[in-house]
Amino acid sequence: MKKLILLLIAIISFGAAQAQHKPIDSIYNPNANARADLAAAIKKAAAENKHVMLQIGGNWCIWCRRLYKFIGEHPKLEEEQNRYYVVYHLNYSKENKNLDILKELGFPQRFGFPVLVILDAKGNRLHTQNTGILEAADSYDEKKILDMLRQWSPMALDPTLYR
Repeated sequence: MKKLILLLIAIISFGAAQAQHKPIDSIYNPNANARADLAAAIKKAAAENKHVMLQIGGNWCIWCRRLYKFIGEHPKLEEEQNRYYVVYHLNYSKENKNLDILKELGFPQRFGFPVLVILDAKGNRLHTQNTGILEAADSYDEKKILDMLRQWSPMALDPTLYR
């Protein structure tokens, strides 16, 4: 009986963890108030001592969906991402390109999609990552993504580590 209860708890826990992920075809919301969402992400990052990672792209973008799925399928990547970043999926589509925000971010779309932009907890741009560099064949490279996540984490940018 105890084994059955533990099995049910494990199944429910797994289902709850899976429910936190967005459906692959609706990662980006073209109708979102990106300015308000971004302000909320920055506020949350400040409260949690994290950075903000913008994943810029659209539901139309196969590589955007691949990146989202790849990180979700690699527990180490998902753990590092959640440890150091508040993630926001900034939409770029024919319905809403969010060009005003992209201009403020230094036109990251020049690298194609998806593109990652790391902001500090005050909203200052720290890094723009061309995700083509993180690819491997028709997917992504776990080590390259893990290195990028660690190299731009708040911990890695702590000046006291370099004295």
